[in-house]
Amino acid sequence: MSNIAQIQADLVEEFDLFDDWMSRYEHVIDLGRQLPEFDTQWQTEENRIRGCQSQVWLNMQMVDGKLHIDGTSDAAIVKGLVAIVLRVYSDQTPQDILDAKPDFIADIGFTDHLSPTRSNGLHSMLRTIYQRAGTFL
Repeated sequence: MSNIAQIQADLVEEFDLFDDWMSRYEHVIDLGRQLPEFDTQWQTEENRIRGCQSQVWLNMQMVDGKLHIDGTSDAAIVKGLVAIVLRVYSDQTPQDILDAKPDFIADIGFTDHLSPTRSNGLHSMLRTIYQRAGTFL
């Protein structure tokens, strides 16, 4: 099992501990609160993710052959989604990112429980990460 696949499996297990979606949303928000501080110099148009209703920024750079990603959002639930995406993809090689399917989205239940605008934003984040990983190959 690849590192990304293991992280996804661990996330699914983590969310399975919650009995209802209200508890899962609270957990998403808590994950967002735990994100490291996002440097305001990274809040640029180049780093802004298009397709998100709220403001989302991802700063990506190669560090020792791996794509390091920092991110934030101005909305609590979306910031939690950023934290989840970073847990899966940050500090992975571009090839591993491109080889990984984002199965955790459906496996956790986000496909059925996120609003259409949040779902679009999540997919925009993923699309941007996959595109950037491709440019770094």
